[in-house]
Amino acid sequence: MSSLLIKEADLIVTMDRKFTEIKNGDIYIEGPEIKEIGKGLKAKADKVINASGMVVYPGFVNTHHHFYQTLTRNIPKVQDAKLFDWLINLYELWREIDSEAIYYSTLVAISELLLTGCTTTSDHLYLFPQAIKENLIDEEIKAAEKAGMRFIPTRGSMSRGKSDGGLPPDDVIQSEDEIILDSERLIQKYHNPDKFSMLKIALAPCSPFSVTTELMKQTAELSKKYHVRCHTHIAETMDENEFCLQEYGKRPVAYMEEAGWLGENFWFAHCVHLNDDEIRVMAKTKTGVAHCPVSNLRLGSGIAPIGKMLESGVHVSLGVDGSASNDSSNFLFEMKTAMLIHRVRSGVDSMPARKVLSMATKGGAKVLGWDEIGSLEKGKAADLAIFDLNTIGYAGALHDKASAILYAGNSQTTAYTIVNGEVLVEKGKLTKIKTEEVIRKANEISAKMIRKASAKTGIDFYSK
Repeated sequence: MSSLLIKEADLIVTMDRKFTEIKNGDIYIEGPEIKEIGKGLKAKADKVINASGMVVYPGFVNTHHHFYQTLTRNIPKVQDAKLFDWLINLYELWREIDSEAIYYSTLVAISELLLTGCTTTSDHLYLFPQAIKENLIDEEIKAAEKAGMRFIPTRGSMSRGKSDGGLPPDDVIQSEDEIILDSERLIQKYHNPDKFSMLKIALAPCSPFSVTTELMKQTAELSKKYHVRCHTHIAETMDENEFCLQEYGKRPVAYMEEAGWLGENFWFAHCVHLNDDEIRVMAKTKTGVAHCPVSNLRLGSGIAPIGKMLESGVHVSLGVDGSASNDSSNFLFEMKTAMLIHRVRSGVDSMPARKVLSMATKGGAKVLGWDEIGSLEKGKAADLAIFDLNTIGYAGALHDKASAILYAGNSQTTAYTIVNGEVLVEKGKLTKIKTEEVIRKANEISAKMIRKASAKTGIDFYSK
């Protein structure tokens, strides 16, 4: 079993229950596990990282993403579109997704996440073009294993197309029987609940406007059978709230409750437009939230009432969301944005840096139910994000080193990112992913998708 020693870090931000911060600290790792943490450790290791001038954090936890959207970033046609118009246009592009596109888009997203300190990520793949016969989530899993990322793919689904009053085209949805059968296949084949698991499966109907109530209920029952978590989008925009009122006679949280979708095994992306009563329900039921501030700003959806949620006891985490609405998988940028926007909404003192760090680490671990991650402690998973403060961007900003990455810095790239005891970013470079090949393939596939979609639909995706 290989061993690793992180030596003489300027600061170790443990994010344990006491929020302990260790100056001039060491971390000794064997295999996937933190064996010792403290000062002046005498352990001998196969590899030693001199972390002088650096700050060590628990690896960040991303609880909401759509990897495939890395191939449709910065499309002029939807640069200034609101959510529903954004979706309607991009569905025409996403119909061209295939297994190769899924594989390389996953490598793009994971590369960005690793470089910005994220060590565990979820992904919400809900798009399954009927012309594609390959198992697309298996392609994501293959790419994540190649990259070394700790991964929780959520088996997304859409069963309600345009002909039934939904948003997606009919040829990218599936029948409820297909969805349930494949969900069960993925759980049985891949889900690993063991300590230091690198792969867990969750279930994720896309949204109230793209699936039926029956599928929501069936999915909740399946999750209970196999003890896996459930995820979806709710209350992202006022349009969605109005849709739920018109279609179901209820706001989204009440609709989720009716469908059996509240509780500690469930987490929702966005929750921008919740009222105080709904926040209390979320807290009481221990239902989690994936806060995606950059996407919410990019689409003009609003600013989620995260301060109220945290005060009420809601479990809140962070997610970069789909790269077509964020245009990045940069997790540290997501953290910085979360710190800043709530100061506009709730006051300058409402979102201190350590609250953001908590959401990005232990908050993510809580929402995903992944006890081994989210803090740096003896016996926990060896997932670390290490930032070098000895750069020009941090000059004059070392008075509070734990918060420096949020207040200063001209790069969001780590010096080292370590997952399960394996160094995946070293001196700012990925160790397992050949970025030149990934960049070339992603650009080729993206251009091909636009050409095919334009030929079929007549839409000029390069004009606004």
